[in-house]
Amino acid sequence: MRFSALWAALGAILLGAWRARSGHCNSTRKSSPGRFSNATLIRLSDYLSNGYRKGVRPVRDWRQSTTVSIDLMVYAILSVDEKNQVLTTYIWYRQEWPDEFLVWNPDDFDNITQVSVPTATIWVPDILINEFVDVGKSPEIPFVYVRCDGLVRNYKPIQVVTACSLNIYNFPFDLQNCSITFQSWLHTIKDINISLIRKPEEVMIDKSVFMNQGEWELLYVLSQYNSFTIDKEDYYAEIKFNLVIRRRPLFYTVSLLLPSVFLMVMDIVGFYLPPDSGERVSFKITLLLGYSVFLIIVSDTLPATAIGTPLIGVYFVVCMALLVISLTETVLIVRLVHKQDLQPHVPEWVERLVLQRATTLLCIRNARKFGPPPPRPHDPSALRESNMNTGRCNHHGGEGVRDTEKAMGPGVGLGPVVLPLKGGGTVLESILQEISSIRLFLERREEYREIAREWLQVGYVLDVLLFRLYLVAMLAYSLTLGTLWSVWQYA
Repeated sequence: MRFSALWAALGAILLGAWRARSGHCNSTRKSSPGRFSNATLIRLSDYLSNGYRKGVRPVRDWRQSTTVSIDLMVYAILSVDEKNQVLTTYIWYRQEWPDEFLVWNPDDFDNITQVSVPTATIWVPDILINEFVDVGKSPEIPFVYVRCDGLVRNYKPIQVVTACSLNIYNFPFDLQNCSITFQSWLHTIKDINISLIRKPEEVMIDKSVFMNQGEWELLYVLSQYNSFTIDKEDYYAEIKFNLVIRRRPLFYTVSLLLPSVFLMVMDIVGFYLPPDSGERVSFKITLLLGYSVFLIIVSDTLPATAIGTPLIGVYFVVCMALLVISLTETVLIVRLVHKQDLQPHVPEWVERLVLQRATTLLCIRNARKFGPPPPRPHDPSALRESNMNTGRCNHHGGEGVRDTEKAMGPGVGLGPVVLPLKGGGTVLESILQEISSIRLFLERREEYREIAREWLQVGYVLDVLLFRLYLVAMLAYSLTLGTLWSVWQYA
């Protein structure tokens, strides 16, 4: 009995402890709504949200305007689309405004001076960017900081896709000035005014967060406050930030300008090939084809707009035109110095103008590279008549020889025996005729060679003249472009 009573008492004690434990948990569940009653942040949140209306501008006197202070820091230039006239930037945006309904005494809440609250639960000004053309991939920040004196601070990063009037005439040494304008889309100055958090000088030179390793370099940021009206009754406030950026031209200089310069230098070197050879023509045609392929390759790199063409595009077109002019000049010179049998002598006025005055003007010391031309041969008909007279003299001389031989007798011979030919001619007369025809042929060939030498001299002088004119034009054009690009780059 004693043992059974002991076990019964022990079981009652355990059952009571279990019930007591269960009752404590149940009482905790029943009192769960007050589990944050001592949390300071919860009490402060309840205090601020009690009776707050986010659809009403947070001022006690409706005549007082709410001043929204903003600030901007450029983090990166993501892309510049010249064709669509769009600039994509990544900025750190800050805005602050007073909220008279979000004020508390820090002594009542454990000296809490600021607290983060959801953005969706408080009044937020409708400050927008006028140049917005697309929604960027910006991270969503759902909270704002509220200070004990009612100052609300909304800091967030924004990817801004804005319209910008891009001027690509100076590409790749271009400067761009794009604006980002902040203003209230609905409220006038009487309700919402805008100001800067920092001084304009500080905003202008601030590059502390800018990523400076891309294609574009941030020079400075200009800020300006403006007020404007549409109907001459209501005035609106805005702050315009002008982002002045400059393109880094090293990549385009190496990939676009230097290959073109090299091809033009090779075109100049091609003038040192002899003009009477066909190698110069084939060389310049090869250069022209190579430059055409080069333009096809770089056409996708050049920016394209409907309002203008960059100067570098004009430069490429002019270089192509210079190559065509060089090829045309080479073809004309080759045609001029080419040897042709029916080519006449160089006119005296051409010889006087080119071989005398032009050589003096161009300071050519050895104008006649092939020596002075010999005197021109006489008329071929006169030469032919002279040869016939010579033949006749020889024929009469032959008859005198035969008479002398007959008088001296048959045993004495004064010379070789001339056999008669059919038709009354002799072998010696035929030989003389052949020699005369050969002589005429050689003299005519020498005359043609002399004509070719004369035109070759004229061609060499004209080639030097046209080459120097071509070189002066190319140097003047290159110096003009280089000066303009240098001024634009360091402006």
